[in-house]
Amino acid sequence: MPNRFLILSLVLLPLGTLHAAEWSSEVGLEARHFFDDALNPKQHAENLSVTFESEFYHDWNDGNQRIVFTPFARLDQHDSERNHTDLRELYWRRTFNNTDLYLGVRKIFWGVTESLHLVDIINQSDTIENLDGEDKLGQPMISITQVTELGDWSLYLMPWFRERTFAGIEGRLRPPFVVDQNNALFESNDEEKHIDSALRWSHVIGDWDLGLSYFHGTDRTPQLIPKTLNGTTTLQPYYAQLDQLGLDAQYTYDSWLWKLESVSRRHGSQLSPDLNRSKAAVGGFEYTWYGLFDAATDIGLVMEYQYDSRDHIQTTVANNDIAVGSRLTFNDVQDTTLLALVANDLDQRERFISLEGSRRLGDEMSVNIEARFFSNTTQQTQLYSLRSDDYIELLVTRYF
Repeated sequence: MPNRFLILSLVLLPLGTLHAAEWSSEVGLEARHFFDDALNPKQHAENLSVTFESEFYHDWNDGNQRIVFTPFARLDQHDSERNHTDLRELYWRRTFNNTDLYLGVRKIFWGVTESLHLVDIINQSDTIENLDGEDKLGQPMISITQVTELGDWSLYLMPWFRERTFAGIEGRLRPPFVVDQNNALFESNDEEKHIDSALRWSHVIGDWDLGLSYFHGTDRTPQLIPKTLNGTTTLQPYYAQLDQLGLDAQYTYDSWLWKLESVSRRHGSQLSPDLNRSKAAVGGFEYTWYGLFDAATDIGLVMEYQYDSRDHIQTTVANNDIAVGSRLTFNDVQDTTLLALVANDLDQRERFISLEGSRRLGDEMSVNIEARFFSNTTQQTQLYSLRSDDYIELLVTRYF
């Protein structure tokens, strides 16, 4: 699939010269430094990579039709699995009165919480980009959205499944063994050609933003099954079928944002019986002090609780956790922001710390700093494989 995306990108790239006002691009230089020695001698303490992303869009027919094209590519210094191209988006939209029809590759985000996105199920996570799950692969689909007085209704049909990306043998931030991405297993006999579907209703009622969703198809999160061949152990992804009912809600009151996401899941019968049905939720609040110290600076306090009934499998990180964080927004010309978040496992005392900062450098450049720390890890949890992967990352982006 990535090769097909690259071919389409090269074919459509010249369109940008026809509509310069509707074409924007960015190139990023990313540098990572890991503070500790790697668990695997083939991994490296430093890593450089270059990214390219571009967006072309064009409206016509009085805005009732639009085409969007967003290619992405990364070239990595060490990890061959991180060298990849993707079509983040390539779709056509047609508007009929209160109804929008979409055809092509899109990115769809559902959810309201800060520390964890449970209901966000449409797109596959591009985990070689970042472990926070916010970078997504483009998803081929046919979708239709209708706006009514009783809310917005969206229907999605997805004819092609995207497998999750994983770091290679020289990459860091990966499981203890390399994931064999060429031999994935599927519960469905149709494998990646299984037609997934989803339905979502969303509505604003006073101070409430509400969303209800239902998904039926291939689970985006695989179970990783150890497999040993000729003395070498790898992890084989297994993608089960999933039915997921989701709720997301946000209530706004003065400087308070109260947030909730919850899901009820039913997996396929080939998994362990106690995993067939599960529930998960994340909820809490964000409170913002505006104009701190009589200046333009705003500071926000975030606190969320994370729960998952699957408390004994390694793919579940947040099963009984408290996440506390703070967001600092300077509201300056350089658009400077800082975000700090600490997630604590209440059972294992495991701790995950995330620090992020961003600032524009003039009109054409920006700098982002990110740091991740893993402490008090235990052998029973997924973060144990990342116990030596504390890192800091610097990203400089040039826009044109």
